[in-house]
Formats: sequence, structure tokens, C-alpha cells
Amino acid sequence: MSHPAELVDQASFDTTLHLRLVFGNGTLSRLGELASEHGAGKVLLVTDPGIRAVGHVDRAQASLEAAGLSVAIYDQAKENPTTECVAECVELARAEGIDFIVGLGGGSSMDTAKGCNFLLTNGGEMKDYWGVGKASKPMLPLIAIPTTAGTGSECQSFALISDAVTHAKMACGDPKAMAKVAILDPELTLSQPQCVTACTGIDAVAHAVESAVTRKRNETSQQYSRVAFGLLNESLPRVLQAPDDLEARGRMLLGAAFAGTAIEHSMLGAAHSAANPLTAHFDVIHGEAVGLMLPHVVRFNGEDESISQIYAQLLECSGAPSPNGAPAHETLAVILEEFMDAAGLSCSLNQCGVTEDKIGNLSEEAAGQWTASFNPRDIAASDFDQLYRTAFGS
Repeated sequence: MSHPAELVDQASFDTTLHLRLVFGNGTLSRLGELASEHGAGKVLLVTDPGIRAVGHVDRAQASLEAAGLSVAIYDQAKENPTTECVAECVELARAEGIDFIVGLGGGSSMDTAKGCNFLLTNGGEMKDYWGVGKASKPMLPLIAIPTTAGTGSECQSFALISDAVTHAKMACGDPKAMAKVAILDPELTLSQPQCVTACTGIDAVAHAVESAVTRKRNETSQQYSRVAFGLLNESLPRVLQAPDDLEARGRMLLGAAFAGTAIEHSMLGAAHSAANPLTAHFDVIHGEAVGLMLPHVVRFNGEDESISQIYAQLLECSGAPSPNGAPAHETLAVILEEFMDAAGLSCSLNQCGVTEDKIGNLSEEAAGQWTASFNPRDIAASDFDQLYRTAFGS
């Protein structure tokens, strides 16, 4: 098993961490070969209309068919996938008699693929798997192929699915849902619009920062968090300035995957808890919402000296500017705000159309989010109230 720091400067590799990672330009062409190695016969390819429009689906299908595999395509994955979307996917999968799944796209496509896998193999409804380890039967092998450098879902055993009726976001996790292989092909990320690059990149940064300090953090998760933050801190500004910089795209993709791995070994915290209600009620794009709230959460958590020291380690390992007398959490918060500014994203809640009269409701919802319980400092609705109000004044 490789150490993540040993991989960051390699142009390509095929190695096993907690899953097999195949990284490098053009590696999508290996999809058919890799699926065959894992016993595929009839493959369900889960993706979205945008990914189909730019030609990635055709290339994936061609690779699978060249390996002698038959392919059924579900191309209606939606941002923030719902139980309805998953049910549609399952209906197609059952009708086609598939025995293998490929998730191709952003986190939504990969979450839809995993959600389909839960229901196809174990039955019931998505809410039956809300939590960890509730699938009692084996699941189908999965290959995950991200086309964005953001969620890190390709390296996680969780599917994040919204209830179509209640709009509750259900994190459904099980070790059996983990992909067998993640194909990381930087060329696939060149098709992202600039706004997608920005929002997913900020989300990846948030994953690295939050996973570093959660109550579940451990030596393994922090190892991945530090390497991920170093990669993202260096490559995100490059990609924002030069979207065709393929080397920077590759480092972003690897950073996002390592941040996703850190989440798998750790968890997320209050920035994600605060972001989810903003998305649910005001349609703020997830990456923008979490990026906006993250600096305020970092300052809140950094009041605990032991957490500020972990933030200092992130800065040290990334080559970011040293605090120069300023607390590490303040230096990190400023860097995160500079990322948001460089990405052209909103830096205050009023810019997102959020109204102050809703802060009470938002705060109660944020405090009830699962990720809030993993924040390194205890955080209550009253604390979220203050964080939201501070975010209005930025």
C-alpha cells in the first residue's frame, strides 16, 4: 500500500490504497479492461446529461464494448440526487439485468450509482440505509470515475441522497458500497465550466480542512488531509487562472480524491452542517455555501488551541504562508476567503439572497445535521446563529 505523499509527483500510477486508484491522462480508456478484471458482463453506466453532451459517455461505452461487455445507460442523474432519481435508476438496472455498475460524472452521478447499488442488491428504500453498515447482503462491484475535482465520492463508501418528500439529506454508508476501482483521468475535468471548477474545488478544500480536525480524526485521516490540502492549496489558484493547465487539473483531481479518503477515515464538521440548509432553502450551490461558511467555522474551532495547532500543521505541510505572529486559524481563514474571492464566489450571505429573518430556522437545522456532531468543538443552534450573522457582515 502506497503512502499518499509518495504519489503526488507521479504523472500516472496504478496502486491500491483502501481501493484501487488508477491515475493519469487518458486512463478512461482502461475502463473496459478494469471492469472485465472484476467480472463484469452487463454494465450499468450512471451519468448525467451534461457528461453525455461532452462525449465522455461515448468514450466510456466504447471502452466497455471493446472489452466485450454490454452496456445500459442511465443518464438522468441530477445535482443533489433524490430518492426519485435513484428509483428510476434501479428500475432500469432491474429491467436490464445488470451485474456491474460504473458511476461517471460528479458526486451526484457517483452517489446515484451507489444508491442504486443499495436498493438493487438489498431491497427496501434509501432511508433503510441512512447511517452506517445497514446493508446485509453483498453489493455489485462498482467503478467510480469523477469528472470534477470536488466531492471525492469516488473514494468514499457513502451515498448522499435527498428524500424527495422531506428533502432530508441522508448519508447512507456501508463498506460494501465502496468502489473497487477509481479511475482518475485529469483530461475528463477539462470539460468543466469555470463555475463548476470553482465550486467543486472549494468543496474539496473544505473536505481537507474539516476532515483534519473532526472528533473522529486519526493518524491516517490526518495524513490524507495534509497531503490533500497541500495539493489543493497549490493547484486551485493555478486552475482558476489557467483552466487548460492539465498538470494542475491532475493535482486538483488527486487532492480531491485524497480529501475524500480523509473523510472516509474521519468525517466532516460544522461548515457542512451550516451549508446544507443554505442549499435546501436558498438554492445556494453546495461548494459556494460550504466555502462561504468555512472561514467562520475555522475561526470558531480555532479558539480551541489544540485545534489551532492542527490548522498550523495544515499550513506547514502545504507551504502556505506562516502565521507571522497571527494565530494559525486566522491565517487559514484568510487563505480560504482569498480562495473564494479568486473563484468569484459570494463572500457574504446577503450576496446569496439569504434573508436574516430565516437565521433562526437555519440555525436549528444546522445544529441537527449529522456532521455537526463530529465538529471538534461542541456547537449548538446559538453558535450557528452567530456564525450565520457573522457571515452576513463579511
